[in-house]
Amino acid sequence: MKPLGPIPAGYDTIDGELAIGGRKASDLVAEAGDTPLFVYSAAHLRRRVADLRAAMPQRLALHYAVKANPYAPVLHEMSELVDGFDIASGGELALVRAAGVDPRLISFAGPGKRDGELEAAIAAGATLNLESEGEADRALAIAGRLGETPRLAIRVNPDFDLKGSGMKMGGGAKQFGIDAERVPALARRILASGAEWRGFHIFAGSQALDAAAIIDTQAQTLKLAARLAEESGAALPHCNLGGGFGIPYFPGDTPVDLAAIGEALGEAFETLPASVAETRFCIELGRFLVGEAGVYLTRIVDRKVSHGEVFLIVDGGLHHQLAASGNFGTVVRRNYPVAIASRYAAPATEEASVVGCLCTPLDRLADKAGFPHADVGDLVAVFCAGAYGASASPAQFLGHGPALEMLV
Repeated sequence: MKPLGPIPAGYDTIDGELAIGGRKASDLVAEAGDTPLFVYSAAHLRRRVADLRAAMPQRLALHYAVKANPYAPVLHEMSELVDGFDIASGGELALVRAAGVDPRLISFAGPGKRDGELEAAIAAGATLNLESEGEADRALAIAGRLGETPRLAIRVNPDFDLKGSGMKMGGGAKQFGIDAERVPALARRILASGAEWRGFHIFAGSQALDAAAIIDTQAQTLKLAARLAEESGAALPHCNLGGGFGIPYFPGDTPVDLAAIGEALGEAFETLPASVAETRFCIELGRFLVGEAGVYLTRIVDRKVSHGEVFLIVDGGLHHQLAASGNFGTVVRRNYPVAIASRYAAPATEEASVVGCLCTPLDRLADKAGFPHADVGDLVAVFCAGAYGASASPAQFLGHGPALEMLV
């Protein structure tokens, strides 16, 4: 049998079934009316933010990266928990504003911003994290036409990356941000233009579980921010230190050590150079805040045996959970945390593969793993489904359409 990833803490059993937010999985499906269904736990969101704030220095603000999960009820919940929102498109700007978030708490990063998106962000009063000198030219021209004072920051492409990260967002040639050596000149030009100078956004990588690597990257980021602020000739009002905190998905993964990161960052804040002594710092997290709060529930519609192997065929699949299928950036496919929700308390008695309803061999949610005997009608739960699931998977593939979603 192949091992399954670790199920996050905080999920209970009621009458032998998986319980989410104190309610049985079958009751949640009945309320939603169908499967597949993403269920997000508000209690998990609140607990994760509380644990994070307890571990990090008080000076550090917390931003939510909307791309991880833009579901409107999740945005409403997060608006009461975090200090800011980081977006990556005009569509996300509209979603966050619809959730009632003050636009001045929104920052907009991402390469390839269209003029209409720049105009909407400037008119709203959101901060633009500029990805190139050309984008700066366009933003200043649009602001001039609108008669608005734009709020501008620079996304820096650092000369280092986050070691062990799942996706490297800095270091070397990148489509993200402006190479560090070119940043001071652009900062001085922004200051001279009369725009509101908002500082730096320095994001080196994501999905790291090694606390030492995160600590080292944060130290390098603080050092780089101080140097660039000095070379820019102006105080640095704000600096986004990026994120990078990962969550355990696969067998052998362990949670990142928040206490160690918070202690090291607190010590670093006590010895900051003068150029960043008054800077407001934040970290930007997405999957770390919402990933473990989500469960994907899908129903078994067929059980079959082929050449002695058991296949549990469900009504969901990679069109909703691309990452769990192993087709979202992983080189070697490994099993996510998956369980038979209807028989959550039962021990494993057989080896089976959970496969989706799509006509492709790529549609596999669990490969040759140990499960209790399950039949047609039973519910399967895929954990760590709160980030990069519903909105990051090809929901329209083969015409199956999106899954239902709910926050409990």
